[in-house]
Amino acid sequence: MALQVSSRGIMASKVAPSARCAAVVRPFKAARCQVVAMAGERLRLNNLSPWPGSRRDEKRKGRGYGAGQGGTCGFGNRGQKCRSGSGPRPGFEGGQVPLYRRLPKLRGIAGGMGAGLPDFVVINLMDLEKNFAAGEEVSLETVKEKVLSISGRDATLPLKVLGSGKLTKSLTVKATAFSESAKQAIEAAGGKVEVVPTAAKWTRKAYTKAKAENPNYEADKLKKKVARLQAKGLVNKNRAAKVGKPKAKASK
Repeated sequence: MALQVSSRGIMASKVAPSARCAAVVRPFKAARCQVVAMAGERLRLNNLSPWPGSRRDEKRKGRGYGAGQGGTCGFGNRGQKCRSGSGPRPGFEGGQVPLYRRLPKLRGIAGGMGAGLPDFVVINLMDLEKNFAAGEEVSLETVKEKVLSISGRDATLPLKVLGSGKLTKSLTVKATAFSESAKQAIEAAGGKVEVVPTAAKWTRKAYTKAKAENPNYEADKLKKKVARLQAKGLVNKNRAAKVGKPKAKASK
């Protein structure tokens, strides 16, 4: 007797129940159980199987102790770590003094404080002897061009000259600070030492005094800043022309 197959299986009207169960047509699914192909056997759909170890049974966590994975997914019964959310912050130890506060702190760069950071761009007499000719002028700008490549935070630091090495040339050295030995060596070689003052530190007392003496203190300060930037070619000319002019009031 021929079997009539529909999209849902075998027609139930013309097939015995025993044959109906054995001849049901099902869509193909990849086998979870490993099917080993014999040596020399050609790969077919019926002997394909995943690579050994690539497929694993899923762990059914939180489905009771009978599942073998714990009834609480390994998070315990109560507490902040058992609930949903981010949990305690990193380093928190339940209220006791945490480790990062118990450990001693280091000074300088290792401790994150400014005590270990440099205060000057440092240059020695041996650098002056090597990079400058007799009669030249030494300043922070010429040092940046000929001796050191300075960038970042160090670009804002003043220049200091130290006395390591020998100097035989007559130079005019402009710096914020000199060691005593460097100063004596420059003058002994026929050179000249000029101390460049640093920018005054801002204080509220000095600011109040300057504003009282000059009512246009803020405008003059802005003009000086724009002039410095214009010298470096960093300011738009049209925008610079508006500096210091009073703003026009909007008409109602």
